[in-house]
Amino acid sequence: MNTRTVIHTECAINIYDTLFSGQSFLWNPVGSVTDYFYSLVDSTPILLKQLTVCSFEVISESEKINRRSISEYIRDYLTLDIDINRLFPSGFSEHYPELWKLLSGYFSLRILRQDFFETLITFMCAQGIGMHLIRKQVTMLCHTFGEKRSILFNGKSITLYSFPTPLSLAEADIVMLSRCTNNNRIRATNISRAARSFMDGALDPELLRNPHLPLPELRSMLCRNPGIGYKIADCIALFGLGRFDAFPVDTHVKQYLAYWFNSSNALKPLSPVRYLELDCEARTILNPDMAGYAGHLLFHCWRREIKKLRTF
Repeated sequence: MNTRTVIHTECAINIYDTLFSGQSFLWNPVGSVTDYFYSLVDSTPILLKQLTVCSFEVISESEKINRRSISEYIRDYLTLDIDINRLFPSGFSEHYPELWKLLSGYFSLRILRQDFFETLITFMCAQGIGMHLIRKQVTMLCHTFGEKRSILFNGKSITLYSFPTPLSLAEADIVMLSRCTNNNRIRATNISRAARSFMDGALDPELLRNPHLPLPELRSMLCRNPGIGYKIADCIALFGLGRFDAFPVDTHVKQYLAYWFNSSNALKPLSPVRYLELDCEARTILNPDMAGYAGHLLFHCWRREIKKLRTF
């Protein structure tokens, strides 16, 4: 018997933009004409549906997720505790009025607090490729190495596949794993190594999640693992460790830093040194402790409003 929970928010939330903005690749629409989206969250199958600007529905087979009520867990998962007004410094709207008009339509996008291991592996799949191919790789990983699950919806069973366990990826046949990484044997090997590092404690999310750990040190610890550079490390920190100060820099971010904020550095090739320079620049424009959260809103706004991209 499914549990249906309606959650009301004090601020606007856009479920679609939140789930399909490039921070997660594990959500899927139910068919092509419904407003429901499904995934496994903390091993629990759930569906989400937007109801109003400030409310949404959660369908689950359980009244709790990881011993917490559905409402409490999902509010935390969708970072409804974060005040969007904290993302930008005072005077930002006056200094960038045209950008502010565009950006205001994306204040309903929320960063997800995602599972560390899932985020680690999915963003190791994401290196240097577009969102459609990332989603394809992650889907193949789940179908090949995850477990088949289901949830009833309107009398029909929806099939889901759990994210692979660390053990399944650590022990995976590299040839089979590489089929899930666009036949990239090096990437598959790096993913298997990362899974082993997670299992032996070298990649300890509790240690990495320490809020007192300086971001450069956190980034350095993640980058010790083959297949993780600065950008992937910052994505893992932002989306998988709740480090909202982590500011991933990719091609789109370089472009909006140059276009909206007149960064001359952003017009130059992206080297490790320049990456860190752009990271510092972003912290002079945005509130430093929330630069990554704000940066993701800017990233999604740039892709939609300037680049006119609609795929995810």
